[in-house]
Amino acid sequence: MGTPEFPDLGKHCSVDYCKQIDFLPFTCDRCLQVFCLDHRSYMKHDCPKGNRGDVTVVICPLCAKGVRLNPDEDPNITWEKHVNTDCDPSNYEKAVKKKKCPVPRCRELLTFSNTIKCRDCSIDHCLKHRFGPDHSCSGPKKPDSSFSFMGFLSTNTKEAPPPSSSSSSSRWSSLFASAEASISRLGNDISQKLQFASGSDGNSGKTQEKNGKQNCGKVTVDVCPKCSRGFRDPVDLLKHIDKDHRGTSKA
Repeated sequence: MGTPEFPDLGKHCSVDYCKQIDFLPFTCDRCLQVFCLDHRSYMKHDCPKGNRGDVTVVICPLCAKGVRLNPDEDPNITWEKHVNTDCDPSNYEKAVKKKKCPVPRCRELLTFSNTIKCRDCSIDHCLKHRFGPDHSCSGPKKPDSSFSFMGFLSTNTKEAPPPSSSSSSSRWSSLFASAEASISRLGNDISQKLQFASGSDGNSGKTQEKNGKQNCGKVTVDVCPKCSRGFRDPVDLLKHIDKDHRGTSKA
């Protein structure tokens, strides 16, 4: 076997009826014997240790878990160990019962790749019924459009803690002072405009000016507690607070 230059070149197959010389032999990793190309597999040379590397898993009918059988151990002993330690019958429903699409008469099983959560109702559906009209989606919850400013003020006053007597008196005094100052400024502006008009209209305009001054003294003006702006109509004052100050006034 071999040549003078390579005396160890090539080996005979270990199978009794073969004994073929092979210059590239195969060594079995289980029985460690040498075989030719035709008998290199475990089944071809009937390897006695060929099943040592096999993995056998049995599904438990009680808990639907996989039980790996050890080749060096009796399967009955392995099964008994599993039943006494790892077996949990409550896991059977979770493993066997699959989640389905909630649409009536749809039997599609929801898996990782075909599950879509609706953005409006936050319910999982299959790809076929992922759109709202397909699964009769109720849609997102609409906000309440009826917003009353007076109701907002009443809720704020109820939720706010009761202020002390000293702080409330100082707040009201400052509000009254700002209101009086704004009324005086408004009266001065009106008087200046009336004086300017009286100089151009003559004596007839003077009588109208006197009547106008008398009437102006009787006008009631509501002042904004934020910007001291005067309003003759209380409704205009509420609209101004709601629009410009976003309803933050508690007056």
